[in-house]
Amino acid sequence: MSDRAFIEFEGTGAMIKATEALYGPYPWGMYDILVLPPSFPFGGMENPRLTFVTPTIIAGDRSLVSLIAHELAHSWSGNLVTNATWDDFWLNEGVTTYIERRIMEAVNGKDYADMLAEIGYQDLEFDVQDLGPQSPMTHLKLTLKGKDPDEGSNDIAYEKGAYFLTLLEQTAGRERFDEFLKLYFSTFRFKTITTAEFITFLNKNLIEKYSIAVNIEPWINGPGIPENCPRMHSQRFERVNASIQNLKSGERPSLASVREWSAHEWIHFIRHLPKNLDDAMMKRLDYSYNFSDSENAEIQAAWYELAIQNGYSQNILPQIEAFLVKVGRRKFLVPIYRAFMSRGQKAIAEKIYAKARPGYHAVSSGTIDKILDWKADSTK
Repeated sequence: MSDRAFIEFEGTGAMIKATEALYGPYPWGMYDILVLPPSFPFGGMENPRLTFVTPTIIAGDRSLVSLIAHELAHSWSGNLVTNATWDDFWLNEGVTTYIERRIMEAVNGKDYADMLAEIGYQDLEFDVQDLGPQSPMTHLKLTLKGKDPDEGSNDIAYEKGAYFLTLLEQTAGRERFDEFLKLYFSTFRFKTITTAEFITFLNKNLIEKYSIAVNIEPWINGPGIPENCPRMHSQRFERVNASIQNLKSGERPSLASVREWSAHEWIHFIRHLPKNLDDAMMKRLDYSYNFSDSENAEIQAAWYELAIQNGYSQNILPQIEAFLVKVGRRKFLVPIYRAFMSRGQKAIAEKIYAKARPGYHAVSSGTIDKILDWKADSTK
């Protein structure tokens, strides 16, 4: 694992240099990465000087290392300047997700960063639909009194927050916005901050300073995705979309046309496949592109969810079970167990969960318990 991790994370130094060029010197002296067991329930966890990461990002081709960029970005947003309460969680994760994409743009180019942003938008749409388009839980500024703070740990904080900052960048101009963020980090260095304090600082040092016309209220205290939300358009995803349209006409993408696809293109492809593909087509796709036995956890998770939704899971149940028993990352577990439930396959889910649950962290098992309405004797 250490040799694989060394190769996978070889570009970390370039990421640090890119972030320093944007927001000033790395403030913590040392930056280390600790790869945890597969049962770790999160993608990563930022700590000053030491990032914890899941081994599911070690794909062999550095295709998932944007997570390292995210945890590194926390060295400025989250560790250097921290949200004062869990109601202000977006100040950690939204700012960090924005910086993550700026890092990835610096090291891999704009079109690569745009793919990440588009996948993030898809995740945001799902969470808004799941929580309810008018739910107060889709506001950036939350009111979590009487609730578990973990309820606010979703893609609203991450993606709505990141798109809010993207809107500010596009409206003010990148140079002005970078200047604003550098001032933000230096002003609140080693302090905690509330959303109200951030808005006051934003008005004074960006909006009023440059007479910028931007409506921020729907972002902070409004539900869903605001109308002025910017969108990224990836040329690489446009080619994927063309392949999906050809598939709907009965033509599979050729191996030559997809040979250079990144993991993000494959994830976009799987997410946008029809939810009514017949068993024969699912088998052809699986045989052609080896989805069920992929070494990329993101691709596996997306494919397994689609397979369950399309009634194909009986063909690959051993692979799905092996994945769920080995991997405890909540991001992957929730959609797969939910897919089983939506297809009326609770018994299958419970049988797998009985084997997997002892290896899950309490954060993951607590969530899956609720999805399955799990009781200790559920499989008896």
